[in-house]
Parts: sequence; structure tokens; C-alpha cells
Amino acid sequence: MRTERHIEFMKTYIQINPQDNVCVALAPISAGTQINAGTTVTTLEDIPQGHKIALADIKEGEKVIKYGFPIGVAKQDIKAGSWVHVHNVKTGLGDVLDYEYNPSGSELEPTEHAHFMGYRREDGRVGVRNEIWIIPTVGCVNSIASALEKQAKSLAVGTVEDIVAFPHPYGCSQMGGDQENTRKALADLIHHPNAGGVLVLGLGCENSNIPVMMDYIGEYDKNRVKFLQCQDVEDEQAAAMELLKELADYAGIFKREPIDASELIIGMKCGGSDGLSGITANPTVGLFSDMLVSKGGTTILTEVPEMFGAETILMNRCANKELFEKTVHLINDFKEYFIKNGQEIYENPSPGNKDGGITTLEDKSLGCTQKSGSSLVKGVLAYAEPVNTKGLNLLSAPGNDLVAATACAASGAQMVLFTTGRGTPFASPVPTVKIATNSRLAGNKSNWIDFNAGRIVTDDLPLEDAAKELFQLVLDVASGKKVKAEIAGFHDLAIFKQGVTL
Repeated sequence: MRTERHIEFMKTYIQINPQDNVCVALAPISAGTQINAGTTVTTLEDIPQGHKIALADIKEGEKVIKYGFPIGVAKQDIKAGSWVHVHNVKTGLGDVLDYEYNPSGSELEPTEHAHFMGYRREDGRVGVRNEIWIIPTVGCVNSIASALEKQAKSLAVGTVEDIVAFPHPYGCSQMGGDQENTRKALADLIHHPNAGGVLVLGLGCENSNIPVMMDYIGEYDKNRVKFLQCQDVEDEQAAAMELLKELADYAGIFKREPIDASELIIGMKCGGSDGLSGITANPTVGLFSDMLVSKGGTTILTEVPEMFGAETILMNRCANKELFEKTVHLINDFKEYFIKNGQEIYENPSPGNKDGGITTLEDKSLGCTQKSGSSLVKGVLAYAEPVNTKGLNLLSAPGNDLVAATACAASGAQMVLFTTGRGTPFASPVPTVKIATNSRLAGNKSNWIDFNAGRIVTDDLPLEDAAKELFQLVLDVASGKKVKAEIAGFHDLAIFKQGVTL
């Protein structure tokens, strides 16, 4: 499911699918403007950019159709030419559902090889950065980790690109699933190939102390990973710096070399969406995903709550019945999480989403899932589960930007593509490419935005050309080009928390 190719984007509005009973304003439209989209209507009020206009009378209780799918039902009679939004539309979704597997889609045809300049690790895995990471086992040593990052910046010489600490508030006073999430996510990041060396910094009395973490880390390269428990030494700063110097010496032996794009793993996430997200940036990422998968690479789609309402599209693209059933569990388990905590499953909580023209969760989800392109689903991952199958993977994680992007990195993504209609400066443990849905955002926040998909509307840039440009940008970033968040020195880590804090 993708935006139709015949659409003339230079218009001030767009009917995404011929079956839609609404169109989307690509620019602010004044009351009294004539709209010609299969039928002719006149706008009855001013329509903001990204918001919807009724193309026909829609009776109370009737479905509102966008992308060729229902995005909700009318709460009241809606006249043709009216603004269609939260004041007159509500979700049409229910709670936990039963699903039926109706396979659709097919394997993508292989395409020509592409290459980037990356770092081949001794275990065979590939990184797109050669950094030294300082990973605390517990929030109690965050300040030490941050101080070490500043002190050790001088070690970033030669092919050692940066020294980065990843403070977080967890590792102790956690129970059950939360404790498991923390340990698994940290262990995954310790093994991440973007790190040429890792200092695991513990306190000593925490729940997730270094001896406990060793069971989660498993086998590791002793030259690449060093451990320091701060309570065991007199001067933890001095001891840590000695270890960081050893790690820098080791990481410095790695040099970039040509790597086939089939070894790329790219996370896909959106946040702060607007009415253009499903028209420009997300379809561009979807085409990118198809391009990478066709070359043998891997993409990861996450933020499960923003699959609600479009989940059947993904379920029916599962390569087999087993993956379909895993996707059903992925969706329903997250719904049960909402119910357990007394929350509405289908709430669209973000004021920014609503302000940008997103009316219901179905509206956001149908736009969001376009990042998956058209390829078959080849893997379904639990939170903090590493990717083990090439192709499109679905990952269990919430919609929260920092948590979901970190989850992609923990599962093995060397880079994250992040589409946004509102803008955000955040980063993740790996290069995070910000893709603007509209040109106004790209112009106003050029220090945040790496790629302007809004040109599809403002410059009539063909969707396929935008995807090709994005693919080249990904190869460039994988080869060492810094994204805006990296230039700013931003690196964030956030772990999924669900339960009780002791």
C-alpha cells in the first residue's frame, strides 16, 4: 500500500487513492476554493496544510476513507468541502481482535549490488562507525561515564571517530520484564559493531552488576570489551582512562573497506507526524526499504502501537503462517499491555500529530506502515532480540521516539531513518537520519534535518527519485558522512520500561 504514482504533487491538494472520500491539503487552502478530485467541491472553511477535506457528504456513522482504507467513522454529518478532523471523526477500531491469514505480496526481484565503506569486525559483523562506547550498567555511575567521555575525547584520533557515553536511569531497583529489558538491551549494545571498543562501567552493588551481565553478554572479544566495577578501585577515573587507552589502541587498527550493501541493517521510525507523512517521507522510506531488501539487505520496522489499524496489511505480507502468528502476538500482546495499564488502545495522544492533520490512530498507522514498502515480512522480533533474518523485520517496541530508535539499534541496526513532520533534535546510539515530510520544516530546521522529502510536493520530485537520493545518502552516512545530530554531538539511549520501580 503506497501513494499512487500518477498523482500530480504540484497541486495544492491530493486524493491519495481514487476510493478516498477525503483529500489532503498540501498547502493551506482558503474557504471558497474549488477542489477537483474526481468530483468538484468548494471548501466551506479554511483548511490547514496536511489536513483533510471531505470530497462528498459523509453521513454520521459512515467510514472516512484515506489511502483506500477506513481511518475512522464520522461522529456527525459532514458536508462536502468541510474540514475533516478530530471534531467530526472518531476511531473505528476495537480491542483485541482475531485475525485471519490472507497472504498477499511476493518476493522482490534482486537488483544490482551496491557498496559502502564500512568497518569489518573480527567476528565478521560490519559497523558504519568506529567509536569507543562507555556503557553504564546502572544509572548511579552516569556522571562518571559522562566525565570519562569528556576526558577521553583526545583519544579520538586516526580511525577512532568518537568516544561516547550512554547514560540511562536503569540497572537497579527493577523487577521482572523491566530488568530483563535492561540487561538484554545493554548486552546487545555492548556487541554492536558500530563500537570498535566498549568500556562496561559498573558500580558493584546494583542488580545488573557486571558478574550478572556476563551471562547476558556471553562470548566477547577481550581486546574489544573491557570492564570496570567502580567500587573495586580507589580511583575509578584513572583506572577507566587506562582501559579506554587500551580500547582506543585496539579500535585504531580498523580501517574502512568496501562492504556490500547486503550487510546493512537499517531501522525505520517516525515521530511528530503530519498530514504529509504518509504522502512524502514515509513512502520514500518504503521505497528505500524495498531497494535495500532487493539488494539482500535488512530493514526493521518498529513502534507497534502505530501499526494498530494497519496491522492486517503487514500480517498478510508475512512470508509464512508462522510469521503471521508471531505478528498477531506482536500486536495483541501490545494491546494487552495497554489494557493492563487501563489505557485506551486506540488513543492518538500527541498534540503535534493532531495539529499536523493526523485525526485517528488508523490515519497515523496507515501512513506509518508505508515505511515498510511492499516486501514480504521475513522476521518478527521481541524487544532487544537481535536480527537473524535478512529482509523486512517487525520489532516489538513502543512508539516513543527514543525508546523505539534505541530498540532498533539494540536489534542490530547500524543506522535509523526517522521521518518527521514536526522536527526533533534527538539522536540514538547509531546515526539517526532525520527526514522532513515538508519543505517548511526542512528550511526552518536545517540544523536538525538531513533529507527533505517535502520536495515531492514543493518541487514535484518523483517519489522514485527521492528514494534513490535517500539510498545514496544512506550509503554516504554508512561510509562516514555525519548526520546533523552527530555534528551537534548528540547521542541518546532509552530503554523500555513497563513495570514497578523498587
